Amino acid sequence: MALTIGDLAKALQAESWGDETRVVTGAAEPGATTANQIALAMAPKYAAGLRKGDMAILAQGMDPAEYGLSSAIFATRPRLLMAGLTSAFDPGPEIEPGIHPTAIIHDSATIGKGAAIGPYVVIGSDVRIGANARIAEHVSIGKGTVIGDDVLILPGVRISHGVKAGDRWIVQSGAVIGSDGFSFVTAEESGVEEIRRTLGHRDSAGKQHWTRIHSLGGVEIGDDVEIGAGSTVDRGTIRATRIGSGTKLDNLVHIGHNVVVGQDCLLCGQVGIAGSSRLGDRVVLAGQCGVSDNIEIGDDVIAGGSTKIYTRVPAGRVVLGNPAVKMETQLEIQKATRRLPRMAEKLSQLQESVTKLLEKG
Repeated sequence: MALTIGDLAKALQAESWGDETRVVTGAAEPGATTANQIALAMAPKYAAGLRKGDMAILAQGMDPAEYGLSSAIFATRPRLLMAGLTSAFDPGPEIEPGIHPTAIIHDSATIGKGAAIGPYVVIGSDVRIGANARIAEHVSIGKGTVIGDDVLILPGVRISHGVKAGDRWIVQSGAVIGSDGFSFVTAEESGVEEIRRTLGHRDSAGKQHWTRIHSLGGVEIGDDVEIGAGSTVDRGTIRATRIGSGTKLDNLVHIGHNVVVGQDCLLCGQVGIAGSSRLGDRVVLAGQCGVSDNIEIGDDVIAGGSTKIYTRVPAGRVVLGNPAVKMETQLEIQKATRRLPRMAEKLSQLQESVTKLLEKG
């Protein structure tokens, strides 16, 4: 795709400078640009690699003439502008229009207008797929699943039966949507139930046999949701597991059965949410966060990396650590922990002094 600097600035709703007729076909870091690529130097610390005659995206307040540029676009919010820029130049996956002859589609399935379905895709009975869907190779979609318009499903995705997903859904390679929930029960009280009741004391260790609880619920996904590579979303036991509109899942995220995730949440890599927990809207869980089962997390909560959440978190709180506490509390805990070696040394010296005094006494 090729745009002029002027056209690109208009598309990004940004201000341009210099020669607006220069053609842009892509973007690169300063010092790594080739012909017709625009350099991304959206802070002064990134501008050192700029070369004379380059075209670049700069932050407001930077002087293009100082760097010898021929053209520039100014970013008021650099990462937001980068979102528009990368969208403009992303060619997307190569999925041929129409239905590939190796695809297997049940006669009862409904495929929307303008859909592109790649090689070796398998679509089950009573599936409904919206208009302009793009489905890459080796995807399988189970019976009765309903998928909205303008979705992008990448290679090797597995979508089970009875899934409902909205418009503009993006699913990265290898994700599994609608696998069975991890639900098992024992005839007698299990060891897990016992230690929850006794808070760790074990009286009745012995044989126990796990019996499967089947997953009769489905998965419901809103509009504009993205699911990363290798992520899994379990179906509900009776009611559906739900993910709200606008929510984004990174790679290797696991959503357990019956979980409800609100709108516009951000769940980073290796987050795990155990069964029947509920997340409000705009929740951010950084990488490797874990949420125990049946936990409620309020709106606008932010959890730092590797936080482990075992109890309810009220709306708006920022938490960190294992177990999760307020971030400022965790920072004080970390400071105190670093002081422990000095405190231990001083305590040893005090003990030695007291012992000597007692011996003299």
